[in-house]
Amino acid sequence: MEFTRLIASISENGGLYGVSVTDDWLQGRTAYGGLAAAICLESARRAIPDLPPLRSAQFSFVGPASGPLVIRSDLLRRGKSTAFVGTDLSGDAGLATRATFCFGTARPSALDYEECPAPEVAPPDECPGFFRHVAGLNFTQHFDGKLAAGHPPISQAGAPTMTLWLKHRDPDLQPSIVSLLALADAPPPAAAVLFSKFAPISTMTWAVDLFTDELETENGWWLVRTAAENATAGYSNQAMMIWNAAGKPVLAARQSIAVFQ
Repeated sequence: MEFTRLIASISENGGLYGVSVTDDWLQGRTAYGGLAAAICLESARRAIPDLPPLRSAQFSFVGPASGPLVIRSDLLRRGKSTAFVGTDLSGDAGLATRATFCFGTARPSALDYEECPAPEVAPPDECPGFFRHVAGLNFTQHFDGKLAAGHPPISQAGAPTMTLWLKHRDPDLQPSIVSLLALADAPPPAAAVLFSKFAPISTMTWAVDLFTDELETENGWWLVRTAAENATAGYSNQAMMIWNAAGKPVLAARQSIAVFQ
């Protein structure tokens, strides 16, 4: 099922929202984490009227999101310019994802500073393909990826960093923060560069900050850099950045990951 169709299938019943995730969006036995985050955001925006643009979000991936999913959103606080929303996504095994969103209206400001230059890389059509079929990672079929810099997973080739061009394969998709969240989590953790063989991974927490609410890019491509800052004791922490095709910074994130290597 294409991303736009799946998001459109989210339905409301008595103040709760529900959706069934098809097998092509699974990561092992659970719905892919980026999709769970996107479903939480879409449901929050439907449940709470007139929310301003998203400014930041925190996700805790508590358990597997399997079976019919139920999403509940609650307005935690609303001020003159900001609103905080808490969202829980639950499946057959109980709570799967807990999200906290901060939405904020743009305000006049004397400050205008930005220092997040995009790396200089070749355009997507000059970079090698990235995604390979791996049993259990069904969701990757919905994304196109190109390795622009760094090293592929399970290469032990050097520093654990990857810079990728990524896009949705969905031909009907329009850029939005919901679709960008679904895409941002698609790469494997950068620590996978250090792996000697395939091993399971599991995202535990993910914090996202938006730089802009103008989400436009050329031909659907986004430039994503992910770098592991440590990998020890079965865990890894990584920093992520996303730029549009013109090099404008769009999103920064941090991720805490369990690695079974």
